[in-house]
Amino acid sequence: MPYNGLPVTTHASVGMTVSPVGPLPRPILSREWEHPAHLPPESLRRDYNFVKPAENPEYLVERNSRRNSEKIKGTVRYHSQRRPSNRDEFDGPHQLLDIPSPRIIAAQGRDLPHLPTNLDVSEQDRILSAVNDRLSQCAFDFVAKYQFPIPLEPDKRQVRVPSDREWTEWVYLLKRLATKRRIPARVLYNGQIKQLVTVLENSLEMRHAAKHQSRPIKDDRNVLQLISAGTQVAKILKDASAMEYLDRLYVDTEKRIQDRRTRRVKFANP
Repeated sequence: MPYNGLPVTTHASVGMTVSPVGPLPRPILSREWEHPAHLPPESLRRDYNFVKPAENPEYLVERNSRRNSEKIKGTVRYHSQRRPSNRDEFDGPHQLLDIPSPRIIAAQGRDLPHLPTNLDVSEQDRILSAVNDRLSQCAFDFVAKYQFPIPLEPDKRQVRVPSDREWTEWVYLLKRLATKRRIPARVLYNGQIKQLVTVLENSLEMRHAAKHQSRPIKDDRNVLQLISAGTQVAKILKDASAMEYLDRLYVDTEKRIQDRRTRRVKFANP
């Protein structure tokens, strides 16, 4: 059929009708071109007055909801392989051990055995306070010797003497210096930079025990253990004088405990 009075040429091989004058030709879509992956670029769709095929309503709803959620978040959503933060490894596949036999449970549930306690509260307080003060001096000297920075805090005075910080604060400072890699391994005993944090944490109970005297009295082994934990701190910081002081304190405390125990046994069996 003529187009505006002019002849029309039909090219059956390319599947499109071309007129010598008039609008640009409109491609005839086959089923292959209807798939979204084969749609022409945006420029061609605009120039050729391209009309997209009707889309599946379910696809439109899903796409619109996804776009709306991305606009609210202000960023593109990516699928991460990481576990959500509100879950942990215990929510996934796990196992449960067999419940112990009633005999084992009954044996475990008996009254706890009494551990020997030969030091009274005042003695324990004096010993643990001595450990606390010596460790504070040890930390003060270590930080001063290697010129490690101490952050200034508005609610605390500057450090001029070891007692300006509690032992727990010295522990926190040393742990932060270690985790921030401010302490070189060469300044520690055998370069044990990883063990430093563990050793410091083991000594934390000592300060708490000396500060809060209302807590239950500690048994002899626990007191000796706290002194030993302080000795390990001095060792890893390579403070020979602090090690000698704490080692003497350990020996003296152990001897006092043994003498007290011997005296009690003698009085019990005259």
